[in-house]
Amino acid sequence: MEVLTNRTSAPAMAGSPRDRYFEDYVPGSVFEYGAIRLEESDIVAFGKHYAPYQCHISPEKAAQGSFGGLVASEWQIAGIMMRLLADHFLSAVASIVSPGCDEIRFLRPVRPGDLLSIRVTVLRSRRSNSKPEQGVVWDRVELLNQYREVVLTLTTIDMLRCRAAASTSSEGA
Repeated sequence: MEVLTNRTSAPAMAGSPRDRYFEDYVPGSVFEYGAIRLEESDIVAFGKHYAPYQCHISPEKAAQGSFGGLVASEWQIAGIMMRLLADHFLSAVASIVSPGCDEIRFLRPVRPGDLLSIRVTVLRSRRSNSKPEQGVVWDRVELLNQYREVVLTLTTIDMLRCRAAASTSSEGA
């Protein structure tokens, strides 16, 4: 798997992932990051270890199957999406936990040589009523191939510390 330099057409989010807090995830904002190239050897290795179906492990047999060739496991591409999200979008200092994701969809096959990137849209955010030092952010994540076709979508839910809470705790130290 080849990780390439960040290529984005969207404006950069405030700060690096190391410096982002709840307030930096503004509803309506759209960001694009990536890319990772998926090679045949990556697909076969993942398939052999985690998803031993012919369409993931045998180029010869996969060519005769319904996809007409080797394709990545949906869980492998979900992992690549997570890597891009963690490297470029999620906060290293303010992320608390993700209680899950909703509506995961695998829309197109991913093939050897595909170059994958993500587009993230901040859908909504709100401060926690019970813990005002943190907030919740909902994002729509799309994994794109090199033709800008969407291959995976999901909605993530993330709990983050607020900047004011972080500065208050550091002042008291």
